Amino acid sequence: MPSSPERRPSTRRKTLLKSPGRSLSLAGLGIKNYLVKRPLTISFEITHACNARCRHCHLGGPFQENRATARDYGRICREVKPVIAQISGGEPLLRRDLDDIVREFRVPNRAPYIVITTNAALLTVQRYAELREAGVDEFSISLDYPDERHDEFRGIPGLFGKISRLIDGLNASGDKAITLCCVVQRDNFRDLPRLAELAREWNVKINFSTYTPLRTNDQDYMISGGDLLELREITRRLLAFRKNHDTVFNTEYAFDNMIRYFEQGGIPRCRTGDRFCNVNPDGTFSPCGLIITRHPSLRELRRKFARTNTCIYCLTSIRSNCEKPLWRSARDTLKSL
Repeated sequence: MPSSPERRPSTRRKTLLKSPGRSLSLAGLGIKNYLVKRPLTISFEITHACNARCRHCHLGGPFQENRATARDYGRICREVKPVIAQISGGEPLLRRDLDDIVREFRVPNRAPYIVITTNAALLTVQRYAELREAGVDEFSISLDYPDERHDEFRGIPGLFGKISRLIDGLNASGDKAITLCCVVQRDNFRDLPRLAELAREWNVKINFSTYTPLRTNDQDYMISGGDLLELREITRRLLAFRKNHDTVFNTEYAFDNMIRYFEQGGIPRCRTGDRFCNVNPDGTFSPCGLIITRHPSLRELRRKFARTNTCIYCLTSIRSNCEKPLWRSARDTLKSL
């Protein structure tokens, strides 16, 4: 019996995502959240289980955990009202109720903007179409090398080829809401220009995030000394590339902060609780995915952690983007919508 063809994303779905009303809703809520000190982004880590064994991460393999329901996550999202709801892990595609979680977050023509962060090993064109129909705006796919070295770094044989074939299939479908996410570290920073070029060839965006040793306490991936001078020159090349191609997400401000982080070993004045936070698989709150706590509410997270927080040891994409000055954030958001 012949297999049924993979379902393709509908053009109607793409049109809804680009509606002026949706864009204005996101921008307006972003400004409001800034003013009332409510998180711009919440990362819902719906599982800590993962099918990868990434070298820079403390997670990997099965994980015994209590999990909140889709309705629980939806209630939290409606109460806190983030501009962006990121669904992450672990590997979120391991959750069988992922579609239900997305549907709980979705409000037609309004915030939040829904992003799934994935290693893409379980993502197919059909699964992509199903999740887009449920309400996903964007998939953030991890890619740290422009070749098979990515397989070794993430602990999944054949992963680079899988991602390449997936994007080819999405090109054929006519719908490709993909941003590649690369963790910049000592072993791959010279590959950043090639990764940007690969994103251009695939007609997707790429975001460069900063490595942190908080997950594994491994300082070997930190960039220092003469390598920092080389990294600075590479970021200049990426900014020049950005002027000619709508590919690289990072601005000059973001790259300057990345270099400052590596130079100083950290960035002070973390704004967790005000600008961003995490929700654990069980529905409790943590400051981020690197420091796991079990606060029952955002208010408790602020009272017991955020007010005395002195951590400087990360510059993840969420922190980097959420801690921009208001005028920078508004400008960058409007340009991207």
